[in-house]
Amino acid sequence: MKFFRSSPTSETATKGAERLSRRSSAMAELSRVLKSEEPLCVLDIGPTSAANIRFFTERGHRIYSQDLLEASTDPSLVTRDEQGLSVLDSKKFLEENLAYTNAHFDLVFCWNLADYLDESLVKPVMGRLWSVIKPGGVLLAFFHTREAGPDAPFYRYHVTGADVLEMHVLNAKRNHQKHEVGTVKAFKLQRVFNNRHIENLFRDFASIKFFLSRDNIREVLVVR
Repeated sequence: MKFFRSSPTSETATKGAERLSRRSSAMAELSRVLKSEEPLCVLDIGPTSAANIRFFTERGHRIYSQDLLEASTDPSLVTRDEQGLSVLDSKKFLEENLAYTNAHFDLVFCWNLADYLDESLVKPVMGRLWSVIKPGGVLLAFFHTREAGPDAPFYRYHVTGADVLEMHVLNAKRNHQKHEVGTVKAFKLQRVFNNRHIENLFRDFASIKFFLSRDNIREVLVVR
């Protein structure tokens, strides 16, 4: 599943904490769901965004926020597999995160989590998300294309309109140690999924829809 062709560092990556705006076709489609007169239960599993909390609560929806990428850096999760390789304990991770009842959420914002999350957690986390989303509920995820390059910036996404997202470039909150002592990752892109990999990742969901964009990101809406 890994990795990239060599490419120049993105200009956006050099601009520190600058906030950028992007149009989102997936958000435009979701806007119809967000107009629901019935309160929706929303889960945001990216870096905590006060703007997102305000956006949904002002519209009468309930929102839960969990920064799963930051949670995955907990040193107590590190264990060894049968080959003696260092991996993260997915069972312990799910006991401490995403501990919601089944069919709890109408809408989940996964953002670009799968591209940055440790390999040992990706499938367990997606499996748990399938469980906590209601039948007919929707999950939004972003996936980088190979053209993004390994130094693609990591963003916090803020919902600012029906089809507009504000992107805040984040530096790592702390070094993220991976596999062996002395090898550190600071929220670097871990992998690039092609369409077949994405379809396989969400194979238990009822449907999947892709939206292509110009900024080396594929937007994906999946329905439980």
